[in-house]
Amino acid sequence: MKSLFYLVPLLFWMLASPPKKTYVKQTDTLGRLMAEGWMKGSSKQGYWRHYHPNGALASQGNYDNDTRVKYWYFYQENEQKLKEGHYKAGIQIDWWIYYNEQGQLVHKCQLKNNQKNGYCLKYKDQRLIAASKFKKGIKIKEWTDFNAFTKENSLSDLN
Repeated sequence: MKSLFYLVPLLFWMLASPPKKTYVKQTDTLGRLMAEGWMKGSSKQGYWRHYHPNGALASQGNYDNDTRVKYWYFYQENEQKLKEGHYKAGIQIDWWIYYNEQGQLVHKCQLKNNQKNGYCLKYKDQRLIAASKFKKGIKIKEWTDFNAFTKENSLSDLN
């Protein structure tokens, strides 16, 4: 009976303790590193890096309980940037920046709930060539002349 008296609080303490964060490396069936980062219990928590099968970095960013949060970077197999942007609770929000195969900027878009909502700016050779405005994923206006764009819009709208 006395041992039961000590066992109950110990069992309660073990069940009430939050899981500890551990650093893990995940590999494919060939032993290649596919991802590495922090786990809390069985959930991804904190900073993670994912890799392409060729070993090049594919993405990096933070998780909160298996859900992408904060700022993420994505890379092509040739190690050039593919895109980067913000997540909130696993949903793409705010400005997202997209690159071509050589890692050069091709466009920037404001997103809300994983769809274009606000401005999208297209670039060629690092120069702005067109702008569009979207509402809930639907294009409502497009400009191909920078002067016309700046006359109709405040550049502070692009922040």
